[in-house]
Amino acid sequence: MRKTRLLLGVVVSATCLFAKTIVDYDHSASFAKYHTYSWIGVNVQESLWQDRVTKAIDNQLAAKGWTKVASGGDASVSAVGSTRTEQTLETWYGGGFGGGWYHRGWWIGGGPGFATTTVERTPVGTLHIDIFDSQSKKVIWHGVCT
Repeated sequence: MRKTRLLLGVVVSATCLFAKTIVDYDHSASFAKYHTYSWIGVNVQESLWQDRVTKAIDNQLAAKGWTKVASGGDASVSAVGSTRTEQTLETWYGGGFGGGWYHRGWWIGGGPGFATTTVERTPVGTLHIDIFDSQSKKVIWHGVCT
């Protein structure tokens, strides 16, 4: 069972190298009873990534001794991915020689300063991988990678 948990952690890690990964599983599930799996589907925005995700998971499960079958496997695998763009604002201050107080209020020595703000757009992707018990339809393993 420990090896199975390690395998499933590697599956997510392989598809999301250097990413934030969160893994959880059904602690009452007996992973030793799962020998075959079928794909429910892979739903990602890029077809290139669809092939990569499928292949990475297939390779990791095969290395653990699980056999992929067209339908009716002991377990069912689903992967869903999406991307979004996050914005970060960076503001830099400069100019003048610093500010200070004098007897009539605030002053900026050497003249007024200036501020420059830039917007950085960073693409962020998230991949959810779920493994279900095919008979009970319960999630036995879940991983999220961002």
